[in-house]
Amino acid sequence: MQTSPFHADELAAQSLAQRASSGAGIRAFMPDQHRAFFALLPYLFIATTDLNGWPVASLVHGRPGFTRAPDPTTLRIDALPLADDPAATGLEEGRAIGLLGLDLSTRRRNRANGRVAARDGGGMTVAIDQSFGNCPQYIQERTPVARPRQPRPIERLHGLDPAARELIAAADTFFVASRSRPAIGPADQGGLDISHRGGRPGFVDVRGDTLMVPDFPGNRFFNTLGNLLGDPRAGLLFLDFANGDLLQLQGTVTIDWTGRTASAVAGAERSWRVDVEHSWRRRAPLPFDWTFGGYALTTLRSGTWPASI
Repeated sequence: MQTSPFHADELAAQSLAQRASSGAGIRAFMPDQHRAFFALLPYLFIATTDLNGWPVASLVHGRPGFTRAPDPTTLRIDALPLADDPAATGLEEGRAIGLLGLDLSTRRRNRANGRVAARDGGGMTVAIDQSFGNCPQYIQERTPVARPRQPRPIERLHGLDPAARELIAAADTFFVASRSRPAIGPADQGGLDISHRGGRPGFVDVRGDTLMVPDFPGNRFFNTLGNLLGDPRAGLLFLDFANGDLLQLQGTVTIDWTGRTASAVAGAERSWRVDVEHSWRRRAPLPFDWTFGGYALTTLRSGTWPASI
């Protein structure tokens, strides 16, 4: 008998959204095309948990080939977050990890989750539990060109300052880390996830330390919202593609399944609110310049929040 690849909270989210999925394409291994894809990437998005169990969204980078799959259930990553990155504490052996390989220049993305099988001074080895591809919806095209930069020490913010709010308000892309609640099911059904969110600039509304995010139609897996049903803590990552800065947030999520709030944004089916509790900024950690190629067609059909919400 084939079991569902979804844990109980993902199934509950699908039920609340009235969007069921068979989970076709979710595997307990990486197919050859995924293995080859990861080896092409100069950067990789990761989800870990900090010492208090909060999800953290971050990324690591290196020359193409720094991430490689020696076999279908193993991913070797020859990079680690900087020591003061809040994601760094979650990479001990045996800890859960979420992975997102995303080539912004082609809009191709593959996701995986698993456990840190080993860590050393040069990187980590991940044992894969689940692997699956995602469609290119809402991904804006950007091509990176290597540019050496000297990252500065991370800054701990006390709430969102004007610069952080400006970055969020102008963003067309961010990443969200979430975790399943403990003991939800077998090891291959839980863990950590990191996913991409995209829209027109202004699709994330920011008021004080509160964000409002529209939820556009996706793959119907509801990995993120399913995790957030069981554990409402989320980690968010915003990139400043103009200067290479990173903004990392942690906040508590409230999901509006009714769609009433989301009706203000064209294309949105529901929405979620993030009450930001922790925030960090790092200047110039990304050694890339980015050339913008255009918005996804799905992005162009979507809307933004009106000023009056």
